[in-house]
Amino acid sequence: MNSAAYSAGVSPSNEADIDWEMRPGGMFVQRRESGDDDHTDGPMINISVAYGSSQHEVYLPAQSSFWDVKKLLAHKTGLKPEQQILFFNGKEKENEENLHMEGVKDMSKLLLLEDAASKESNIEEVRKQNEMLKAFQAVAVVGSEVDKLCDRVSALDVAVNGGTKVSDKEFVVTTELLMRKLLELDGIKAEGEAKLQRKAEVRRVQNAVDTLDSLKAKNSRLSF
Repeated sequence: MNSAAYSAGVSPSNEADIDWEMRPGGMFVQRRESGDDDHTDGPMINISVAYGSSQHEVYLPAQSSFWDVKKLLAHKTGLKPEQQILFFNGKEKENEENLHMEGVKDMSKLLLLEDAASKESNIEEVRKQNEMLKAFQAVAVVGSEVDKLCDRVSALDVAVNGGTKVSDKEFVVTTELLMRKLLELDGIKAEGEAKLQRKAEVRRVQNAVDTLDSLKAKNSRLSF
């Protein structure tokens, strides 16, 4: 009877069903199935990854995959794993390829590039954000001018409803200025939130013009 079975805490009845192996130091342990803990088994290695003008150090098990490297690099570079392309010895490496099997050792060097499609997508996103910011600013400029014209309409409202007749020229000039602002707003290309902001300003101008029309009609019935 194998004394190793007793030292491992295994009953004699199960001994025949267990495959044993001797580890360094003479200790018998149950043999692991192929693939068990393959990912973390083996030595740890430190590899250097060049990305642009930066160098990143990655420390992980030698049995790791290139996808594992990408996941660690995501925290260092800001690039998602799927946005990364890794090269070793001048060849692009697939995600599932094993570092050890591909010859990557301690102190090996890898090259990281951003996927072209991802880079173009990021550039497009930045462009859209810049356009939206530009639209916001343009609408805000027109909006500040509309504020002044709305104050002018409010002053006319107070005068007319207070029984003071106002020169028709005031209504004509103010209406013309508001219509110019309407044209300026119409010329601003906007999407998303900027488009909603522009729509709100357009509605404000239209309401001011409608108010002027009502005040002008009421003013015509007043006498100096």
